[in-house]
Formats: sequence, structure tokens, C-alpha cells
Amino acid sequence: MTIDRSLYGNCTLCPKKCRINRLCGQIGFCRSGAEAVLSCALLHSGEEPPVTGSGGSGTIFFTGCTLMCGFCQNYQISRDLMGSEADCSELSDIMISLQKEGAENINLVTATHFIPSVAEAVFAARKKELDIPVLWNTSGYETEESVDMLMDFVDVFLPDVKTLDPVLAANLFRAADYPFYAANAVLKMAAGRKTDLSLTGKEGVIRSGVIVRHLVLPGELESTDQFLKWFSENLAERAILSIMFQYEPAGDYCMLPDRRISESEADQVYSMLDKYDIEDGFIQETEEETLWLPDFSKAAPFPGSREDAAWHWKKGFRRS
Repeated sequence: MTIDRSLYGNCTLCPKKCRINRLCGQIGFCRSGAEAVLSCALLHSGEEPPVTGSGGSGTIFFTGCTLMCGFCQNYQISRDLMGSEADCSELSDIMISLQKEGAENINLVTATHFIPSVAEAVFAARKKELDIPVLWNTSGYETEESVDMLMDFVDVFLPDVKTLDPVLAANLFRAADYPFYAANAVLKMAAGRKTDLSLTGKEGVIRSGVIVRHLVLPGELESTDQFLKWFSENLAERAILSIMFQYEPAGDYCMLPDRRISESEADQVYSMLDKYDIEDGFIQETEEETLWLPDFSKAAPFPGSREDAAWHWKKGFRRS
């Protein structure tokens, strides 16, 4: 499938299908033009063990989003649009820089609305000897046509399945069609990338496959139960499950309770895993303090970071 900038001319890259001409400066739901906009690129250690490995995941955070989640922890870049443009040459150089710093992979976070630009940069980086896996870290809100395009340059998929309840999806991220698109997209990803399930018990680095993430939301355990049932019936032997308990109240119009997941709720989720005979995968436990809530205005966005990002929207490349 051809992936080029002409796709911006009648944009249907995400399920919103705005059909506007981004090449001429028209702005759709994602509020993005025809050049990739990034916030930062860094070695990230907060992912699942097969993603982080020993060197860290070479993570590139893209600005803008195709959803509007009220609880988004990255709201500075998804809603406030904190970032700056990077053309193909600069984006490919960022990938090579992360590889040189020891990254286990290139982890592309929320880049659906920039697929043509990202594809161009990945192909250019591979000509510059990029030889680590490319990961697609997504909300799950993808069209099947976009997933087909991604198969040309993505090795590992890291989709969320936030909910399969259209009413909840409409209330929380203004997308009642999210369950339809996410379910079909993730099934297509799993069909196109065989997953090494043995990695659920090891810290080897995943090089091909699918890790499906689900954030447990306070007061919405019926949604989690619905998702886990679906996962057990459709993906138990085809993808790795990652359950996340680290919900943090961060939105300004979120309809969820203003609290974290309770111990009782976490126990109920463990019971659901037993009920559906799901034994393999990862659970990212909740923490007493917010360890991964980023501040993208800073050159070292994550608390506890030892050094500045390899590339930051205010400063460009880090100077050694």
C-alpha cells in the first residue's frame, strides 16, 4: 500500500475521517497540519519488561490526538498541543540518535494522525542503518486501512483497548464508535503480527507481535470485565495482555470519580483474570505516588529522569 503525503489531502487517517485538506492548512479534529509535531524523544523505562528491556524504549511522543480523553495524563501534548514540527530528516535523525543511546526499540506514541510523515521517516532511518524494532503505541482508535499501512513499517503493536462499551466511550472520550474501531483494529494487528507469548515470563525484548493494554478505571469495573471476556475469547493465544492500575485523575472534564483504583477494585480485577483463565501477561501496579506523570514543558519530562530528553520541542537535540 502506498503511504505518502497525498493522504493528508483528503484526510481519513483516523476513524474521524474529517476529509479535510491538511496540505492546504485545513484543520480537522486532531488540530494538526501536514508536518509531524513532536513533544520529546527519550529513553523510557516505564513500559512493560519486553518493551523496556535493559536499555530503555526509544520513545517519541507526538503532539495532538484523535481522541479527547478527559483523564489523559499526556494532556499537555494531546489537548494543549505542546510541541514543535520535525520534518522527515529530523525525525529520522531522532530515531538514529535513540538507537545510538542504546534504545531497545523506537516507540511511536500517538502518531496515527501523522502516519505518512512517520512512515517516510522510518524508511529514511532504515537507510541510515536503523535496525531495532519499531513499535506503534496507540489508543487503539484506528481504521483497518491505517493498520494495513502500518504493516509496512511497524514490528510491534502496543494498542490500548480502553473500553468496549459505546456509552462509556461517548462519555469519556467523545467517540461512541471507539469500541467498534478498536476491536477490529486490534484483531487485525494480531492477525498480521505473530506474538511470542513466552515473553510474558521473561525480560527478553519483543521484536514482533502485539501487547494489548487496558487501563482499569475507577467505578467502571463492568467495562473491564467486558474487555477481559472479549480478550479471552479472541486474543488469549495471539497477544500479550497488560493490565494497568495506575489511573491518575488528571483531566478537567472527566466524568470519573476523582480518585485512584481502590484495593477492593484491584482485587476484583484479579478475580476476573481467574474467571476468564487469563494467566499470562503483565500488571502495572498502582503506586503511592505518581511516578510517571510527565511534564512536557521540561527537558526531563518524567519524575526521576537522570538526564534531559534526547530531543525536546523547546531545545531540539540534547547537547553532550
